[in-house]
Amino acid sequence: MVSTFRSAGRLYTLYKTNLTQTCYNQVRNLNLLECQSKVLLQNYGVNVQKFMIIENLEQANDLDSKFKVDEYVIKAQVLAGGRGKGHFDNGFKKGVHLTKEPNQVLPIVKNMIGHKLITKQTPKDGILVKKVMVAESVNIIRETYFSIVMDRSFDGPVIIASPAGGMDIEAVAKDTPDKIKTYPIDIMVGITQGVAEDVAGFLGFQGDQKAKAAHEIKRLYDLFVNVDATQVEINPLAETDQGEVVSVDAKINFDDNASFRQKAIFLMDDHSETDQQELKASEHNLNYIRLDGDIGCLVNGAGLAMATMDIIKLHGGEPANFLDVGGGVNENQVLAAFQILTLDPNVKSILVNVFGGIVNCATIASGIINATKSLGLNVPLVVRLEGTNVDAARKLLVESKLPITFAEDLDEAAKKVCSVKA
Repeated sequence: MVSTFRSAGRLYTLYKTNLTQTCYNQVRNLNLLECQSKVLLQNYGVNVQKFMIIENLEQANDLDSKFKVDEYVIKAQVLAGGRGKGHFDNGFKKGVHLTKEPNQVLPIVKNMIGHKLITKQTPKDGILVKKVMVAESVNIIRETYFSIVMDRSFDGPVIIASPAGGMDIEAVAKDTPDKIKTYPIDIMVGITQGVAEDVAGFLGFQGDQKAKAAHEIKRLYDLFVNVDATQVEINPLAETDQGEVVSVDAKINFDDNASFRQKAIFLMDDHSETDQQELKASEHNLNYIRLDGDIGCLVNGAGLAMATMDIIKLHGGEPANFLDVGGGVNENQVLAAFQILTLDPNVKSILVNVFGGIVNCATIASGIINATKSLGLNVPLVVRLEGTNVDAARKLLVESKLPITFAEDLDEAAKKVCSVKA
């Protein structure tokens, strides 16, 4: 999974820990396509190259009269990296193309829209392309990296800047950390002109370009604050041969808790690319991430979830998911959790590992009984419960006469679930 992240937030965590620890990001539900991010940038006065969004082939007709530029870049719009090296299910190569001929744009778009693009970051079958962005290709003479990310250790936003843009920024952090600089920002003050100029100077902009870069940095911060972003990443923030400073590529993450304020932005969300089990989990306030193994895991608490997955691997098994039901779980959520687990055809056994603190073990037990009966569960189920009301919970499970394997501790539970498969 680590290869799928290209986030400034993860980079910052890695940078601060000198890449010596494995880091996990909080999952954000809303992700925008590149073209949607460009619309937001444009709305906040950020300098981006000219572009148009094509959703059907008719919109690509007469392009030379509707959208005339010296060179076109045509980019398939999916929520995955590696598009330039990808391929389509119809045999067409690459999800990013350049051409100077307007009459070549339509054939390229035809080979993208309605076809699945397969890259190193997509599922094996690829992702269906519904939108294509046609943009002006700008002649870049220098690329830099700029991002703003929320950081709890500073109680606010932090700028991450590097004159080495347009490449794998995590590799820059590892190999040349002197080329990355961070600037904590007082959220009550914002980015002052002095800070903006300091960042622009560190990025290597000089003269008129330095003033332009400082202007762009302030516009990007305005966007960051006003859309309730947790991350705005521009890679590259480029200098062109015309002396312009342009945000060529953008990734924006949002605070889901601000969805009531950002309704227009959250309406852009396209759930067709979201894993349906993850979508169902979010509807029931469950935290779920699909993995590649065959042992389904239902736990309460992220730390316990990580420990459960680790000990399963220690005993030779492979977890099929991360599923945290949280502290305030009810019986209906337990049922939903089992439905999500059993939707995965790879799941051959299930481990329930719950430590009842806030959670009442009896509630979990009742949920397990109802879920097992209503779903007709046909895979081995191993249960380890401990904590609040655990005796009542065990009694309920025993009296249910369901085919449940009990474990006294986590190590025993992991050994048992790894030894039984449907």
